Parts: sequence; structure tokens; C-alpha cells
Amino acid sequence: MQYRNLGTTDLKLSVVGFGVWSVSTGWWGKIDKPDAIKLLKNAHELGINFFDTADTYGQGYGEEILHQAFPQNRHDVIIGTKFGYDLNAPRDGHHKERPQKWDTEFVRNAVENSLRRLGTDYIDLYQLHNPRLSTIQNDELFSLLDDLITEGKIRWYGTALGPDIGWKDEGDASMSERKVPSMQIIYSIIEQQPARYFFPAAHTFETGLIARVPHASEILTDEFINKTKVEFDANDHRAHRHQEWLDEAFKKRERVLFLAEESSGRKLSQAAIQFCLSEASIATVLPNIVRQDQLEEFASAAESPKLSAEELIELNRLYDEEFSKLEIIQPQRA
Repeated sequence: MQYRNLGTTDLKLSVVGFGVWSVSTGWWGKIDKPDAIKLLKNAHELGINFFDTADTYGQGYGEEILHQAFPQNRHDVIIGTKFGYDLNAPRDGHHKERPQKWDTEFVRNAVENSLRRLGTDYIDLYQLHNPRLSTIQNDELFSLLDDLITEGKIRWYGTALGPDIGWKDEGDASMSERKVPSMQIIYSIIEQQPARYFFPAAHTFETGLIARVPHASEILTDEFINKTKVEFDANDHRAHRHQEWLDEAFKKRERVLFLAEESSGRKLSQAAIQFCLSEASIATVLPNIVRQDQLEEFASAAESPKLSAEELIELNRLYDEEFSKLEIIQPQRA
């Protein structure tokens, strides 16, 4: 495993991290607690030290299982969690968004509850979960976050930008106005914008980026290698993708298979992760992991051959001339 510093923080993250939502929300099918904990432990044994979760994942379950996976070696892992959603508010539908709250009382309660569920007295990275621009411009909130650092409850804070909720304005404000040391984004070979738009500012303000969904709903893996069409069960988190988007993305997948030719020494999933890591401001990549074979394949991507300059040029050309049309059909998703 390789490691990179997250922006201006002192956090040295494994370049492949573990997004705990894949084993705590049921959005990729039910995963029993023992199996989820085993995956988390095995990930750590493979060198993964960054685990990204949120208080809303499984109503706190995504934090609780981290404590159960690492009860004695908390200091050996770096934990990022998120806040902002009212867990007491009903959720109307599988993908409907809960109301958000950002007042002082709510945030203080949220951080204390996360600390309790995580079984720790500090959070390494506390992230605003899908914040709107007005939230990022909330001086009282960021003053509170500074207080939480002073109190030792959190070490660093950042923003995690969400699909269909906020992108360019929120990202610009996070970096240029708030100077957050960490910002989470969606980025893949197929879905490059608006992440590419953020890269210059990330370099200017030394913002560390966390890239999620590198496989574009697993289209950039071998999951569909012998299929002619991409389809998901109704309860699968990826089922909200428009079928038109899925059909077009599947065609684009065929255009990048040159990255995984036998002579390349890597699989397509590993090339997709290496693509993200070719951007220096990206500290870690969060693929969706639900099985041991995926864990091993994705974790080993860190040691797989890097993409050549010629391959990167071709991927940028394909995106600029063809792939960008996909974002008109369907915004970025998980």
C-alpha cells in the first residue's frame, strides 16, 4: 500500500480507502455484521488505514461497526465521518434526502453521538455532509468547528460534496473562502467533471481531495464483463441511475478496455483507481467494497502499473469529445 498526505493536514492516508457505506447501509445488498467487520479488519491488514463513514449510514451503524472492528487499535486507523442530517427525521423513500441542521446545539449533539458510537474521544476528519453554499458561508458553524478542534473532539474538518446537491459553488467556497484542508468529490474516467474544474484551486489552496465512486457504479470493473446490458435490482443503490445513462456508460466502458489489456499488468478496476491517483491533489480513493475479492483487487491497485502519459492523454480526449455527454443525461451518483 502507498500513502499520501491529505492536503495541509498531518493525516497520511492509504491511497485506497474504505467507504463504510457499502457495508452499513444495505444499499448493495444485506451484509451481515460479522462479514462487514471481517472486511474492515482484512482491509486494515492489507494496509488500508482510512475508513470513511457518516452518522446517517444505517442510523449510526456505519460508525458502530468501526468501533467493533477496531476496539483496541483505534490509533492505527484514520476515521472520517460526516454530519449534518437530522437522523430523527423520517426518510421518505430509499434515496430521499433527510432535512439538514447546522445549529450549534445540533452539531454538538451530533459530534458527541458520533464519538460515542465510534468508541473514541476524537475524530480525525469531521466532514460536512452534502452542504449547500449557505451552509459553507455560515460563520457560526465554522467557528464552532474551530472550537471542536481546540477542545480535541475533532482533529480536522472538511466538506463532502454530494450528487445533485451542490458542486461548483460549494467546492469553490470550501477551498477559497473556508480553506478547508479536505474535500470529498466524485471522480472517475467516465465522470470527470466537475472534479477536473476543482483541481487548479486544490493546488492553489493545498486542499486534499478524497475521490469516491471511481468505478462509476462498478461499470469500470469486471462485474459486467460477460453482459451486454447493465441492470440493477430495485433495492440496489445504483438502480436510481437512468437506464439511458447506464446504456451509454456501458458503451464508453468498451472504449477504455485498452487500459486492461494483458500486457498492461492491471485490471480495469485498478486502472480506474490509478486514473484518480494520477491527479496529485487526490490523497485517497474510495471504491465500493462489499466482497473479499473486491477488497484484494482494489487494495492492490496501489501497486499496479501507473497509467502512462499517452493513456492519460487518450482518456482526456475521450472524455472531452465523447464522455462528457453522459453528464447531460445523468448527474454523478454512487
